[in-house]
Amino acid sequence: MKYLANVLDGSPITDGQTSGLASDAEMTAIDAFNDRLRADGHWIFASGLAAPEHSTVVDNRRDAGLVTAGPHIETQEFVAGLWIWDVSDSDVALSLAADASKACNRRIEVRSIL
Repeated sequence: MKYLANVLDGSPITDGQTSGLASDAEMTAIDAFNDRLRADGHWIFASGLAAPEHSTVVDNRRDAGLVTAGPHIETQEFVAGLWIWDVSDSDVALSLAADASKACNRRIEVRSIL
């Protein structure tokens, strides 16, 4: 089964600060986690994403041809990166998400890919 794991950034952490960019220590932990994913055969893809203010929303429903700069939704929390995993079941995906959250010091949203 394939799962999408979204890295959620911008949420307050225990000291009231937002998480911001990954620190050197977090990047080291993420790299080690990614190496483990590859070694265990779970790795499909991973990437960081640009901040929402660098996004563009395209809406061509009913040939509207609308192109809008910036985030579509104003929110404190946003998807800052993602993994796509190939695992046997949701229990493995949730276990990996717990490890991913610890490695990158952010919340992880897990969704099965249909």
